[in-house]
Amino acid sequence: MSIATLHSLRSVQLQVPTLAESTDFYSEVWGLSVVEQDHDDTWLRGTGENHHVLQLTRAARNGLGAISFAVRTPAEVDEAARRLALRGIPMLAEPGALDQAGGGYGIRFADPEGRVIELVADVHAVKPLDRDRPVPIGVTHVVLNTVDIDRAVAFYTDVLGMRVSDWSEHQMAFLRCNTDHHSIAFNQAAWTSVNHVAYEMPSMDHFMRGIGSLKQQGVTPLWGPGRHGPGNNTFSYFADPAGLVCEYTSDVAQVVEDQWLCKVWRRVPELSDLWGTAGPPSKDVRSHMAGIEDAGVFADRPDLAASYAPATARDLVEVAR
Repeated sequence: MSIATLHSLRSVQLQVPTLAESTDFYSEVWGLSVVEQDHDDTWLRGTGENHHVLQLTRAARNGLGAISFAVRTPAEVDEAARRLALRGIPMLAEPGALDQAGGGYGIRFADPEGRVIELVADVHAVKPLDRDRPVPIGVTHVVLNTVDIDRAVAFYTDVLGMRVSDWSEHQMAFLRCNTDHHSIAFNQAAWTSVNHVAYEMPSMDHFMRGIGSLKQQGVTPLWGPGRHGPGNNTFSYFADPAGLVCEYTSDVAQVVEDQWLCKVWRRVPELSDLWGTAGPPSKDVRSHMAGIEDAGVFADRPDLAASYAPATARDLVEVAR
């Protein structure tokens, strides 16, 4: 049994050495709006109800700060903490009120590669904004580079209760927590890092108008526009001032649980881009998506890393059972 039923991907925290420049990019160019800001952090929202969908944090180098998932009630947060303890998975923050912009009641813990995961309920809501403008609703998925895709998938399915929607051979796995085809995807890589963060546009028209708006401001795609095979979503990838990859996307496939069949897609250009407009990703795109090796919270807490070794995520589940 998983520790919780995830409702949605709520927000992502990125660590950047270019806080001022990145804040200007995401607020003035990308289309998000600043909701709160201090010396070391900026919180930005989309047009949806989430208080913020992106937190930028000042750091010496690029990295993933945290991934935040919404659950429905504080009682579910408490139960998740209890189940984590049964599995022997240490918590970084015990259940309680979160001292952060937007508030909320939550817990934090690490996955087997040091990524910080937050489960939170009762975060402040904000009034939805006009969706006529070609700007993002919010964050729709995060792709993560992993050194062990099987271990990563095992943890996020067995512990977090996500479901595998599709594979791209044995190179990528697409995981969902609701009807969206994927909220998290893993890419087998040489090191652990964030590959890219994707932002949902309300429609294909908004998607194309958004790309046009960026072009008028001198920002051109690293790769795209096109349409992926796995997930069927449109894509156009860009680099932010810190060199992290951000994506405009729309039209992601919707999963009907009792009808969906998980597939293994071949990794060929005609399936990575069904339209044939973008072509295969260039070396520059792949270099940006590889990111910088990131040990996450394990860099400062090697004791936490030791708690996952030599057991695998699946081993932890078996022990709990």
